Amino acid sequence: MTTLFISDLHLHESRPAATNAFYQFLAERAQGTEALYILGDFFDAWIGDDDDAPLNAAVAQHLRALSDQGTAVYLMHGNRDFLLGNDFANAAGASLIVDPTLIDLYGQPTLLMHGDTLCTRDTEYLAFRQQVRSPAWQQQILSQPLGARRALAAQIRAQSKSMNSIKAEDIMDVTPEEVVRVMQAHGVRQLIHGHTHRPARHPLTIDGMAAERIVLGDWHDSAWCIYADASGLELRHWPMTV
Repeated sequence: MTTLFISDLHLHESRPAATNAFYQFLAERAQGTEALYILGDFFDAWIGDDDDAPLNAAVAQHLRALSDQGTAVYLMHGNRDFLLGNDFANAAGASLIVDPTLIDLYGQPTLLMHGDTLCTRDTEYLAFRQQVRSPAWQQQILSQPLGARRALAAQIRAQSKSMNSIKAEDIMDVTPEEVVRVMQAHGVRQLIHGHTHRPARHPLTIDGMAAERIVLGDWHDSAWCIYADASGLELRHWPMTV
């Protein structure tokens, strides 16, 4: 059996190549697999499960088709789609999982994260994250009309792009000491995450033992996926076409 991990697809109506690549991935690569984990930023923005954008329903339908064929589908919140809720998950035949989540990956304890909380040097973002993850803030936002929420999402996306363009590269990457701390706290030697858009495999030494951090890439020019089975795991990518 095979388990797949993807992250940071940033699905949006303005990015049809990513959407088409995802549908192709489900039809050709995910068929017959044991599980599919989507580790955050599946959508470029999510303003609530009541959003009637055609893309949302279509994506749920494609995921439901995979789930109905026996593949377990898991969704983790990212920094762009933290309002994604149970209504969408149920429509997609998926289960929401918390960040972080510890799984047994074919005998290897493995920690799954989106990855944003590992970037502890980006204090400005972490303060924003604390605000938007507040139940009171989320309730206030979700009570607004769809039009107002769409406008807010566009504003936040623009602000994020502007701020990231002027931040130092190391600020937006993980803090190595935080990676070690989190892995020690959960007693793992394997960590999989996304968020940074810097796909790579990073060998580590933790408490004198070999460990590894595997980072998924975003679906911009290439599609990225981790394939895992009883023999190990592999980080793969392939070009996306419109």
